[in-house]
Parts: sequence; C-alpha cells; structure tokens
Amino acid sequence: MRRIKYKKVRKVQPNFFEYTGVHTTDAVEMQLFVYDDLGYEEYNAVSLERVKKELEDPLQKDDVKWLNVHGLHNVELIKSVGDLIGIDNFIISDVLNVSRRTKMDELDEVLFFSIKSVLQKDEQDGARVEQISFLLKDNLLFSFQEKKSEFFTHIRERIKTHSGIVRKKKNDYLLYLLLDAVMENFYITIESYEDAVEKLLVDAKNNHRSVVLENIERERENLNFLKRAIVPLRDALFILKTGREDELALIDKSNYAFFERLHQKSLEILEQIDYDLKSLESASNIFFSMQTQRMNQIMKTLTIFSVIFMPLTFIVGVYGMNFENMPELKSENGYFIVLGVMFLTVIGMVYYFKRKHWF
Repeated sequence: MRRIKYKKVRKVQPNFFEYTGVHTTDAVEMQLFVYDDLGYEEYNAVSLERVKKELEDPLQKDDVKWLNVHGLHNVELIKSVGDLIGIDNFIISDVLNVSRRTKMDELDEVLFFSIKSVLQKDEQDGARVEQISFLLKDNLLFSFQEKKSEFFTHIRERIKTHSGIVRKKKNDYLLYLLLDAVMENFYITIESYEDAVEKLLVDAKNNHRSVVLENIERERENLNFLKRAIVPLRDALFILKTGREDELALIDKSNYAFFERLHQKSLEILEQIDYDLKSLESASNIFFSMQTQRMNQIMKTLTIFSVIFMPLTFIVGVYGMNFENMPELKSENGYFIVLGVMFLTVIGMVYYFKRKHWF
C-alpha cells in the first residue's frame, strides 16, 4: 500500500470520475446491514439491485441501513450507489479521489465525511493510510473503503448481538462508532512509533554510526506525515463537536457528546505525536553531542601524543646534526644518557597531564 502524498492532488471536474488509489485487483463487494431495536438483517456480497430494493422497502422505512462498500475501482458502481440517494457528483468525486485530505461537508441533507485510516507501521514503507468515506442521509449510512479490512468487525458483532446501544440509536451514532474504530488504529500505530523512538534514544547515546541519524530522520518524517493526516481530522471533529451551535440537521443533539469524545481523542493523539517529535529532536541533539564529544576526545588524545613527542623530536633533531665539534659526540655513554632523558621527559609529561586531569 503506497503512502498518500497530499501535494499531488488531482483537479477533479464535477462530471469526471476516477479512482486515484492503487487497490484495483480485488472485486468490489458490498455488505448491507438493516437493523432496529427489535432485529437486524445482514446481506453479504449484495448486489446493487438488492440494495435498491431494501432501501425502497416501506416496511423498513424507519430502520437504520448501513451499506459498506469494499473497493473503489469500479467507478460506475460507486456512481450508481451515489445515485441511489441522489448524491452530487462532486461528492462522488471526493469519494474516489483518495489523495485529498480529511474533510467534512453538509449539503442538501447529506453529511459527507472522509477520513484517513492509518495502518500499522511497515518497516520498509513507513506510515501507510487508507481513505474511508462516509455518507449520512436520513436513516442511511454508506461507508466506502479502498480495500477489505477488519476495522468494523467488532461493530458488526455489536449489531448482531444487540450489544450496547447501537441498535437503539440512529445512523449518526453508528457514524460515531465507525469513526471511533478508525481512530483506534491511530493509537496502535503511535505505539509502534513510540517503541522505535525509545530505541533511537538509546542508539543516539551508544551508537556513533550515521545510520542512527538516518533512522531518526525517517521516523521524524513518518510522524510528520501522521500528523498531517490527523490535523484535518481534528478540525472536522471540532465542527461536529460544536455542531449544536450550527444545528447540523443529521446529527442528533443527544449524540454531540460522543463526537466531542472523538475530538478529545484527536487532541490526545496530536499531543503524543508532538511529544514523540520532541523526543526525536532530543535524540538528534544527543547524537550530535555525542559525536562532538567523541571528536573532542579523539582530538585531545592526538594532541597529547603530539605534545609528548614534541620534545623527543627536538632532542633527536639536535643530536642528528652532523657537525664536527658538537659536544657529547665522543661520550661513551651519551646514547644511553639521551634515551634516559627522553624516557624521563615522557614520564614527567604524562604525570603532569594526569595531575591536570587532561586525560
């Protein structure tokens, strides 16, 4: 799965539809849930005709209907799904264009919400995302995923087993549950990043190889990418949280508190990302400090050796001159005396450096 690059956003014409993602191999499948407080019905691998029949069934007029679509590369099918409830073309274009950032729109009694679902970290490819879009209208909720995944398995089980209040609520509460399930993947992903950050903090102190700095920069890039996926989500959730002021018609007032929880989660995630980014900055500073200290230690050691050999080189240079009348040239023990002086000079300098704590 490729990482989405937000800067490469295609300009989409209102009547032009094109899937901009990479998942084009698996067949597009649709799953339909129809439920209320008294019961539920589930349809797997449902056809468009069956979906239309269920939506038009007068006996199920007040039931919540959740259609989950796996795969977006069948453009005509996606467009037909949108036509079932009279969705504007530009919204269908936004569903298909997965390179756009998270957004929320309410237009003509339709609430459109797209979110980047962050997948667990890949060692080679870094952060990966998948776009999931939601359409909310009347008692309908349509969700569009790029590929088949297990994000919403536990929600399906809650519907089947009548667990919690999901079957007592309408489709806006179901939207909350789906968004909450997607956001749980953010926490899982951040946990994997935190393990990597802690390891890099240790490596920055103990490993002087340049690969540590490369790993720090890669993790910083991944965290910044993750932050770019969450910031617009935070903004969209803030609009939902404060919707009581703008009277969002498709969100029941009793459910605003749930979306406020999601907004709080997004703030927690961003705070954790900022903390991890600061930790990486600290790791980078530690790495450079350790490199500087190591270099200073090497230079100090080389300087000490140079200073020690400087007087020895002077003595050797003096007695290496070939003059006829130099004193001590005829001394019987001159060679051994000079070696002794050189040895005592080295011992004296080392003792002096030790007392000064220079090494």
